[in-house]
Amino acid sequence: DGSLPGNFGYRVEADIASSSVELTDVYLTYDASDALSFTLGHHKTFSGLEDTTSDLFTSMLERAAFHSAFGFERRVGFSGEYAANDFVVQLGVFTDDAEALGDDGNDSFSLDGRAVFSPKIGSAQLHIGGSAHFRELNDGAATVRYRTRPFVHTTDTRLVDTGSIAATGERNFGLEFAYINGPFHATVEGRRMTARRPGLPDPTFRGGYAEVGMLITPGDKTGYRNGAFNRIRPVNPVGEGGIGAIQINARYDRLDLSDEGIVGGRQQALGLSAIWVPTDYVRFLVNYGHLWIDDAAVLAGADSDYQVDAFGVRAQVDF
Repeated sequence: DGSLPGNFGYRVEADIASSSVELTDVYLTYDASDALSFTLGHHKTFSGLEDTTSDLFTSMLERAAFHSAFGFERRVGFSGEYAANDFVVQLGVFTDDAEALGDDGNDSFSLDGRAVFSPKIGSAQLHIGGSAHFRELNDGAATVRYRTRPFVHTTDTRLVDTGSIAATGERNFGLEFAYINGPFHATVEGRRMTARRPGLPDPTFRGGYAEVGMLITPGDKTGYRNGAFNRIRPVNPVGEGGIGAIQINARYDRLDLSDEGIVGGRQQALGLSAIWVPTDYVRFLVNYGHLWIDDAAVLAGADSDYQVDAFGVRAQVDF
């Protein structure tokens, strides 16, 4: 990424996981003022606090289950953002992701918006926000499908899955709240996704999570900037006489994919994580999750209700 003359900027990013190359961010930006900017290209829609937060800074290995279940992704579009005086307002119109646009019959489009109010109250940072997503598929044979992996994404198995549902569009609404005070943070997000099926009942699926976390190393603070969590910068990093920053987090995550005759199952998870940040740009994360699955799409023998344990670790460096 970088800047160009005339207040323009650019970003080109690729994901090389799974031995393939997938373009993620590919866009141009224009700064109309200190508070107002515009983006044109392949970029994130506006779908909530955790999705807006870079995956470099999330508190768990993966985001909450509803993010992947409801198909949050980067799409080609044009958007604007106003950020000033404790407010962030984001609006955009999008088509589909770059790969899906290779289909000549893809005429889908969406309108996406998000607003955040983030005042300081004494030493604490408050975050209150909401977002909305309206999508028209513009294809008489179009379908939608909602599913997610069990807590970690190192498996391709989805234990909860609605299967393909004939639909003409989607409606998605979310609320988000966070409280940050020095080393402590608490976060709650909830979202509901409705698949529009003219002539049939419209099923509504729901997801959400609640989390608390604490940096246990003296002096370290939770990072936050412009309506999203940000980088943790250790006060006493490794190499300068310290041990870096250590954070512990606990989360309850719930996803319900059953409604109006669609039985996609329900997934609940209790997640625990420990994060060590030895320097600003190096990070190690250990994550454990215990899941309760009901009406599963994948049976355990003959049982559709069962429990699952998931464990994962990650080491990362960014530059």
